[in-house]
Amino acid sequence: MLTHLSIHNFTLVESLDLEIQAGMTAITGETGAGKSIVLGALGQALGDRTDADKVRNGAQRADITADFDINALPAAQAWLSEHDLLTEDEDHDQCLLRRVITREGRSRAYINGQTVTLSQLKALGGMLIDLHSQHEHQSLLKKDTHRRLLDDFAGNQALAKNVRQAHRDWQVVHSKLLAVRNNAEEIGARQQLLSYQVQELDLLGLEDDELANLEREQKTLANAGSILADSHSLASLCNDEEQGLNARLNKAILLLGSMPELTPQLREAEQLLNSAQIQVEEAGREIDHHIDIFEIDPARLQQVEDRLSTIYDIARKHKVKPEQLSEFHSELADELAAISGGDASLATLEAQSEALQQQYQAGALKLSDKRHKAAAKLSKLVNAQLKALAMATAKVKIALCPLDDTSSHGLEDIEFLISTNPGQAPKPLAKVASGGELSRVSLAIQVVTALTSTTPTLVFDEVDVGIGGATADVVGQLLRELGEKGQVLCVTHLAQVASKGHQHLQVSKTADKKKAQTTLLELSGEEKIAEIARMLGGADITPQSRDHAVAMLGAA
Repeated sequence: MLTHLSIHNFTLVESLDLEIQAGMTAITGETGAGKSIVLGALGQALGDRTDADKVRNGAQRADITADFDINALPAAQAWLSEHDLLTEDEDHDQCLLRRVITREGRSRAYINGQTVTLSQLKALGGMLIDLHSQHEHQSLLKKDTHRRLLDDFAGNQALAKNVRQAHRDWQVVHSKLLAVRNNAEEIGARQQLLSYQVQELDLLGLEDDELANLEREQKTLANAGSILADSHSLASLCNDEEQGLNARLNKAILLLGSMPELTPQLREAEQLLNSAQIQVEEAGREIDHHIDIFEIDPARLQQVEDRLSTIYDIARKHKVKPEQLSEFHSELADELAAISGGDASLATLEAQSEALQQQYQAGALKLSDKRHKAAAKLSKLVNAQLKALAMATAKVKIALCPLDDTSSHGLEDIEFLISTNPGQAPKPLAKVASGGELSRVSLAIQVVTALTSTTPTLVFDEVDVGIGGATADVVGQLLRELGEKGQVLCVTHLAQVASKGHQHLQVSKTADKKKAQTTLLELSGEEKIAEIARMLGGADITPQSRDHAVAMLGAA
């Protein structure tokens, strides 16, 4: 239940703090005073779309806070717990929603002081308040609205969602199945091409790192003559007894050894020369070993070049780089394996499609059964309300017509029909009901669905438009009865409705050359009588209009 609403710098409201009571709260005021501003601010706190125009002129931001008592809402408490948004108090009875809107049109949302997304604010808001708009009767001309109303009344939301998901899953697999069937000829041609390509690459038998090894070997074999000649020259440089590196190093070491005294630097040089002599000797032995085993092999060179030529030719044929052939081979083999299993894939898709179709059918049949039962009950309750709203001869019927094809919404088309005169066949609302009748049908449906709603706070924004007299008195009584079972906020222009409120808020607007300001005042006693009298007879309150107001309030 909404307990407190704080509004700062929102449209025409500079600052407003409201304590909201249980029961029915009537919100009234002259035309243009801004009666719906309060509901607009509440909508912002619940996650409605916003823009910069919502910020009061001259202010940098609008700030709206709505405080709720959720003691009787275990679903809301569970949602807050799941999202780690519960308050720190032990009872977790309070829930604070806040929306801040900047001059640039950006906004921030908070739940219990923690920043949240707009979708989270909307999700929780839907559990706290159910808003009925004065324009809802226009949506009754759409079949989508009829289906939503019936499913909401029947509590089918979760089942309808599951049916939609089952239909989507089935259609995805069914589309794949049709694609496989329709492309069978194209797939066969592709399979034949892949078989040839994979067989060619299998015969090539290119091994890992073979290409790099062959290219290194080819380079060595192609330069074998110059490599061998240079190797002999190296051996001579290392091993010549008179001019070789080893002989010269030996002379240097002997020269150092003949010196009478060595400085630290010369001793270091002597060690380095001894080490160099050892390394030169080892290098000479390695060069000699290389010369002993190295061969000039024209036959092997031809083999290597032939193998490389084959690899390069196949790579050019498939328009890939030679070093990419192995990866390309694997990709073609994988694709061929997938296509070769086409029969198995087709059978798998057929089995999946059939299973998903059965799953959809089972859910849709269950949904249909619940819809038929709820349609009879809802139409009966709506017709009872229509009788109270001075439409005793009108009868609403909810028609469920089987569809020729499957739908994500189920197995039937749902439409509200109405007969306004005895003996008249029910016809679509748009073809039969007048604007006033449509408004009353909408109100009857809203009252019935509100009676079964689990949402503790119901908001009605001028749903009594287009009615008056005794019917308006009935509407007021209906809203009061709803308020006695929970909490109702009602923006109204009818005295008959406002007089039934447990709490009465009056909206007024003042303006000068610089700014306009909307204020809200809770009425009681004489103030309440005066407002009801104004609504009955205009700004000039007469004794008759005042007496009538007193009588209406007394009757309520």
